[in-house]
Amino acid sequence: MASPRARTDAPLWFARLPDARVVAGRPGAVTAVCYDSRRVVAGALFVAVPGFETDGHRFLEDAIGRGASAFLVQADHKPLWEPLSDAKDVAVVAVADTRVALAQVAAAFHGEPARKLGVIGVTGTDGKTTTVHLTAHLLECAGRQAGFMSSVAFRSDGEAALNKTHMTTLESPEIQERLARMADAGRRYAVLEASSHGLALHRLDECAFDIAVFTTLSSDHLDFHGTQEEYRAAKGRIFQMLDESEAKEGVAKAAVLNADDAASDYFRTLTRARILSYGIDAPADVRAEAIAHDGLSTRFRLVTPEGTAEVATGLAGRYNVSNCLAAAAAVLSQGVGLDEIARGLASFPGVPARLEVIDGGQPFRVVVDFASTPQALRRVLETLRPVTAGRLIVVFGCAGERDPGRRDGMGRAAGELADFAVLTNEDPRREDPDAIIDAIAAALRQAGREEGRDFARVPDRREAIRRAFEYAEAGDTVLLAGKGTEPSIVMGAEHVPWDERAVARELLAEVGKKA
Repeated sequence: MASPRARTDAPLWFARLPDARVVAGRPGAVTAVCYDSRRVVAGALFVAVPGFETDGHRFLEDAIGRGASAFLVQADHKPLWEPLSDAKDVAVVAVADTRVALAQVAAAFHGEPARKLGVIGVTGTDGKTTTVHLTAHLLECAGRQAGFMSSVAFRSDGEAALNKTHMTTLESPEIQERLARMADAGRRYAVLEASSHGLALHRLDECAFDIAVFTTLSSDHLDFHGTQEEYRAAKGRIFQMLDESEAKEGVAKAAVLNADDAASDYFRTLTRARILSYGIDAPADVRAEAIAHDGLSTRFRLVTPEGTAEVATGLAGRYNVSNCLAAAAAVLSQGVGLDEIARGLASFPGVPARLEVIDGGQPFRVVVDFASTPQALRRVLETLRPVTAGRLIVVFGCAGERDPGRRDGMGRAAGELADFAVLTNEDPRREDPDAIIDAIAAALRQAGREEGRDFARVPDRREAIRRAFEYAEAGDTVLLAGKGTEPSIVMGAEHVPWDERAVARELLAEVGKKA
C-alpha cells in the first residue's frame, strides 16, 4: 500500500539503513513508500517484503511498470532481484531484512512522527481494544489531545473511523502515516493496540514507545508463534522498546503491568522504566475496591498512590474493571489527576461492539461483542449470566487459519456457561467451514451438551442469528460473538460484506418479537 506524503530527499530514508548496499543506480527522492505493487505511484520506493502467501520480490517488474523509482530488496533473495540490477533509471538497495527496513524508511518518510508524540502501546491477549479507547478518552478528558489506533477504530486528525482491515495492528507505513497525521493535528499522545503479530513482524518498530501497558496473557496464536514462550516473548518486545527510545519532554516512561496476571513478573524484567502495577485481587499500585455491579454498569473505589476516588462506569464485568485500572494507571503515569480520571471513566461512551446492546423493541436482550478467544468468550458469558433472567444463548464460530486451540476452548466455554449455542461461520478463510464447526461441536459434547437439545449448527451466519432470535423468549439474552465491527466474513479468498449490528437490527425487525 502506498503512503504518499511529500517528496523526500534520499538521506531521509536511505540514511536510516546503515547496513544497506546499493546494487544499482543511485538512491534519490521518493514520493511514496509502498509494499504492495498494486499501490505503487510514480516515483515511489517499493519495498519487496517476503510474505506468508506471496513474495514482494515477485512483483518487481509490476512495480517498475507502475512507476517505482527505487527498490528495497532482501539480500538473500538475490535470484529474484538480480535481473533488476540491469534496469535503467531505478535504484536498487539490498538490506538484510526488508520488514525491518520497511518500518525504518516509513518513519523517515513521514518525518519520524513518533518522536513528536507521547506513544502508549497496549498489548495482551484480551482487553487491548477497550484499554486503548479508555486511555485515549481519559487523556482527552484531561485536556491532552490523543489519537488512537485499535482493531475497532482509528482517530488521527478528526472523528474516529472504523477499522475495516481485519488487522489489529496495521503495517508500518500505515502506522507511521497515521502517527504523522496525529502530530500534524497537534495531538500530544498516540495510543496504539500492539498485537503479538505486529510486534514480531516489526510493524511497530520506530514507534518510540514511552508507556507500555499489559492486559492479560493466555494461550493464543500458537499457530504463528509456535510456543507459549515465543508468544510471551513477542508481547514482551514492547517493554524492551521502552528502553530503546529517547526520553521526550513532558512524557514519563512507564511500564503498566497487570498484577493479577503472572506474566507480569516476566515483563517487569525487560525494562528499566518505572513499573506501575494495577490489579483487583493481587497487591498493586492501582487497585479497585468495593466493586458493585448494577446490570451492565459498575461502581468501584479507585485506590492509587495519589489517593482514592469513587468511580461509576457504564462498563460491565470484572474484566472491564481491570481495563479501567490499566487505563487509569497509564494516565496517572502522565500526571493526570484522580478527579479527571473519575470523570473520564463516568463519561466513557464504550467501544463499538464491545458488550454493545442492540435494542429493536424485542423482549429479550441482544448483545454484540467481539469475543473471539476462549477467555474473552468466557468473560463475556460470565458477565451476562447474572443479568439474564432467562436463558443465555450464544451465536459464535472460530476463525480459520488461526490457532485451532481456540475451537476447543470456545466450545468448552459455551458448553459450561451458555444454555444454548448456535455454531456458525466466523472467517473460515480457506479451511473447511464444516470442519471448524465440527471441532467446536466436539468440545460442546465433551462439556456434556447434546446437539439438537443444547446446540445447533447453522453455517450461514445470518440464518444462525435468525435461528437464535426465533428461539429466544422474554428475559433471555442472545450474545452475538466473534465478528464485532468487522466489515466482512472471509470465505476462501473472498471478503463477503458483513455488518453484525446492522444484520441484528434487520433480523429483529423481521422476526417481529416486540415487547
